[in-house]
Amino acid sequence: MSGLWALLLVVQLALPQAFDQALTASRQGSFEQALPLWNQVIELAPNDAAAWSNRGNVQLTLGDPEAAIADQTRAMELDPASPDPHLNRGTAEEALGQWQAAEADYRWILERFPASGARDAPGREAAGEPRASALYNLGNVQGSLGDWPAARLAFEQAAEARPGFAMARSSAALAAFQVGDLAAAERELRNLIRRYPLFADSRAALTALLWQKGARGEAESHWAAASGLDPR
Repeated sequence: MSGLWALLLVVQLALPQAFDQALTASRQGSFEQALPLWNQVIELAPNDAAAWSNRGNVQLTLGDPEAAIADQTRAMELDPASPDPHLNRGTAEEALGQWQAAEADYRWILERFPASGARDAPGREAAGEPRASALYNLGNVQGSLGDWPAARLAFEQAAEARPGFAMARSSAALAAFQVGDLAAAERELRNLIRRYPLFADSRAALTALLWQKGARGEAESHWAAASGLDPR
């Protein structure tokens, strides 16, 4: 019996350090190093939902969406109330073009984190953050399927759910461009550039819009600025 207690003590002492090492490697982008570290954490604590979800994120980054989906599904089984595995699994499903499955995961979050009432619910995470991410990803799914009006609405709702969500506002402007509402798209993109002058995506999007309008001189200026901010 004493041997069992000693083993449990060793695990309890080793787990926090192993988790921190794996998380640090993930945050630093050292994903090939992070994967075996998360494997170690899961060996020490096979019922740790966060470890499974984090390993799933690493699996996806390393190009294995199927393994990522399996890990996120296991995380859901261990922590059925958490939105993170659904969000992460949806991202992996998008990578495989499994649009309906991804949409189902995002809508699972939206149903449980409604636009009003949940923010002040005791014992629950504020609704805005998971809701904003789910709406933004849902917009990406709808855009991939060519439903730009629905995508635009989802992006706009994501921006409302998380103030300062510049990427959602930029994506909403792109969706407006896709449905032919060029005036709204240009207005939003210019507003974003004024507020976030280093945001390359908005400048690149405005470049395309201005080029279509025939304002090639200004388009080239914004393209040069965008290229300098983000060499992609």
